[in-house]
Amino acid sequence: MGKNLVQKILQAHLVSGELKTGEEVGISIDQTLTQDATGTMVYLQFEAIGIPRVKTKLSVSYVDHNTLQTSIENSDDQVYLQTVAAKYGIYYSKPGNGICHQVHLERFAVPGQTLLGSDSHTTTCGGLGMIAIGAGGSDVAVAMTGSPFFLPTPKIVLVRLLGRLRPWVTAKDIILHLLKKLTVKGGVGRIFEYGGPGIKCLSVPERSTITNMGAELGATTSVFPSDELSYQYLKMQQREKAWVELGADKDAQYDEEVEINLDDLEPLIARPHSPDNVCTVKEVAGTKLHQICIGSCTNSSYNDLMAVAKILKGKTIPPELSVTISPGSRQVLENIAKEGALEDLIRAGVRVLEPACGPCIGMGQVPPSGGISLRAFNRNFRGRCGSSDSEVYLCSPETAAASAVTGVITDPRDLGKPIRTKPLRKYVVDDKLIVPPASDPSKVEIVRGPNIKEIPKRGPIGDALEGEVLIKLKDGISTDDILPAGTKVLTYRSNIPAISRFTFEYVDPDFVNRAKEKKGGFILAGINYGQGSSREHAALAPMHLGVKAVLVKSFARIHRGNLINAGILPLTLKEEPSYDEIDQGDYLRLEGVREAIKEGKPLSIKNVTKNKEITVIANLTAREAEIILAGGLLNYKAQG
Repeated sequence: MGKNLVQKILQAHLVSGELKTGEEVGISIDQTLTQDATGTMVYLQFEAIGIPRVKTKLSVSYVDHNTLQTSIENSDDQVYLQTVAAKYGIYYSKPGNGICHQVHLERFAVPGQTLLGSDSHTTTCGGLGMIAIGAGGSDVAVAMTGSPFFLPTPKIVLVRLLGRLRPWVTAKDIILHLLKKLTVKGGVGRIFEYGGPGIKCLSVPERSTITNMGAELGATTSVFPSDELSYQYLKMQQREKAWVELGADKDAQYDEEVEINLDDLEPLIARPHSPDNVCTVKEVAGTKLHQICIGSCTNSSYNDLMAVAKILKGKTIPPELSVTISPGSRQVLENIAKEGALEDLIRAGVRVLEPACGPCIGMGQVPPSGGISLRAFNRNFRGRCGSSDSEVYLCSPETAAASAVTGVITDPRDLGKPIRTKPLRKYVVDDKLIVPPASDPSKVEIVRGPNIKEIPKRGPIGDALEGEVLIKLKDGISTDDILPAGTKVLTYRSNIPAISRFTFEYVDPDFVNRAKEKKGGFILAGINYGQGSSREHAALAPMHLGVKAVLVKSFARIHRGNLINAGILPLTLKEEPSYDEIDQGDYLRLEGVREAIKEGKPLSIKNVTKNKEITVIANLTAREAEIILAGGLLNYKAQG
């Protein structure tokens, strides 16, 4: 029996375990990436482990989330990141060089290698044939020491693409279609491998749009074959020596298959407040807009921005509408400028922002009160844009540009004849803002500003856990809900005690005071708790506030791992009705915790308030159980 592409790459990197669905395996990691919003935590943890130099083939530290240097805390973080990179053998991408995923795709991605990143959209590089996985910061820190990354062997899903995209239909519409079909939890425990004749019409930037938003499906990652189109892309980047041909065997088997006929697709849009709340653009056409933002790691490539410029050339944006673009990288900005597209955008009235994440994580461009924002981004969870009462729609750059012409949501097909952009033969490549590590690390002094604090730890888990249910939450709680992004909060990403003040700020402003008053307790939630961003702060802040366990119907993959690494016990309710039998304020008690964890047994929770017993399951692997018993990953690593 032949192998699929995922099996080939995972098998080549297998360190422990067997590739059987659900069984935990350890895989070697070739490359890592971090970004500044998570990176300080990663490197503080790496330093704590005590390894003198990274042991990966390549590690890169990017500054792309909070580039504005609006405070000394922000600026100090960047000095720390640059000096720690220089000392430990890590490349440093300076502020303004671009979004980590776009830059990594351009300058570092290698087909067939593995990439682990402290950002959920690390999956972007799957568009170039990598197994690229988003993870918590502590997992990335450990991978940089040369240790394996552990995960349950996912199911492998073939997404067979047939036909060809019609005019004005884009790669963004393919992934929005899949989100509508499978929902934000449809990819949990799965890797999506794309195949079929339809992939031949998708360039690497288009493929990467799809793999980027595979994170919104909850997937472990997504991957395309490395083929002639991959070679052409790498050649344009002057990196053709990195190319290898990789694909599935003709008789490869898959756990599941999904078929999409590209001929049947039309322009799609995700309505507020979830990426899977998808309908056709026609269904919401005419909705008045206050703002349009184009960019993010999803749709900020040269191809994307050239298409937008072509649509807007000679047009004028309505005076009541704000339109911004965020180029994905300095390379993208230089190339659209060279081709004259930057001038077209400026003349149309577009505001050109720095190559960075920017509005996607609430760093500026907050919509007005009750405003409607149309974004060529990947997430539209309530509050992510910096405003809890705004409505954010997600669409392709082409739909965004068409809407920028009219001031209302507009089907790009209404523009008539499809646009055509001149293809490049070679990108202008300029790596001046990528700083290599120091040749003599002994001469590097790591600089730490006063806002950079040690990572808080907790001791080994006790045999009895008790306390109140501090908050009861519904389904689909994202890490943006747990700990928001935005200018106010991102400043404190290096300071867990300070950032913990913002925990559940948009959901329940009284949570922090209640947690402190009750000296910690429990969190109760519904389905897919912790979806979205990989930020481990959403686990570290509750840990700092005394949260002992989280009880849910189901977890999102990365957040569950972050809870374990922080020493918080992740528990799944065994029976659906149990959720309704627990309320905020109920006093819970768990006994025999350590024995149950060691032996993999279910736990019985006594709801003292209601005098009821409820069964929960930890579902920990042997390794995860040891981490929880030790009180978190750093304690576990310290034990040797």
